[in-house]
Amino acid sequence: MAENLSEDLAARLREAGLDPLAVAGLAAAALAEDLAGGTDVTTAAVIGAGTAARGEVVARADGVVAGLPVAEAVFEAAAQAVADPVMVRAHTSDGRRVRRGDVLMTVSGPLTAILTAERTALNLLCHLSGVATLTRRWADAVDGTGARIRDTRKTLPGLRRLEKYAVRCGGGVNHRMSLSDAALIKDNHVAAAGSVTAAYQAVVSRAPGLPVEVECDTLDQVAEAVNAGAGLILLDNFGVADMAEAVRLTGGRARLEASGGLTLDRAREVALTGVDYLAVGALTHSAPALDIALDLADAPGGAEG
Repeated sequence: MAENLSEDLAARLREAGLDPLAVAGLAAAALAEDLAGGTDVTTAAVIGAGTAARGEVVARADGVVAGLPVAEAVFEAAAQAVADPVMVRAHTSDGRRVRRGDVLMTVSGPLTAILTAERTALNLLCHLSGVATLTRRWADAVDGTGARIRDTRKTLPGLRRLEKYAVRCGGGVNHRMSLSDAALIKDNHVAAAGSVTAAYQAVVSRAPGLPVEVECDTLDQVAEAVNAGAGLILLDNFGVADMAEAVRLTGGRARLEASGGLTLDRAREVALTGVDYLAVGALTHSAPALDIALDLADAPGGAEG
């Protein structure tokens, strides 16, 4: 069992491609940040010890959900502080479209733990669902073209794996996770090496077998990259006509990724040029949070949430 997580939750996180220990650590750190070494003063004053309740996590807007097991990890971590388990039941699953008013999960158990964890759990769930929702809009825009939507490394520090997981939930695909698992030769690398060919050969020599992508600013650089042996080329701020010409020029010898200045309303036009990927940094650095709330369904005082 991963530290601080139930065996069932740890197994579900692994199935989702997430590290249970990392998620448990993030949940603990996020709660610690919120409590700042103290306690939830408001909840401690209002809620009596041993009070139990049931809450519903409800979508306040249409979207795509992501992060349900992550939110569950936060509730589990908060419950450990009062040594009384919280029971969580998901009513949907990550990657599913949800409608306003849908109950996403039910949380029951000690009310002090539920309310202490509420904002931390929702912060993660709303953010990740926002990433998944925005990704789905882009993926739907290029549906049927053969192009895929890819993320970038423009992620919040510490949340990269979760944000990239949310991209997958929304129908996108991941670019590299780190600087070490793939090479991306950018303009500054080319300038330092002296040419696209020199930079490409240097990387291949240093890291044989590693995936290598070459960023190109011009069609001449695209031709040079293909001739050097590059199998993946990033078209940086190309116009639609030049993207189509790059597709013709490479003739299937390399996969092409459009990047820079892309907008959702022109996504399909770009995809129809024949490029293989659209790189969209906004998926992770500018996705608006999906509005999700927690309402008490069985309030101790008799009020309905």
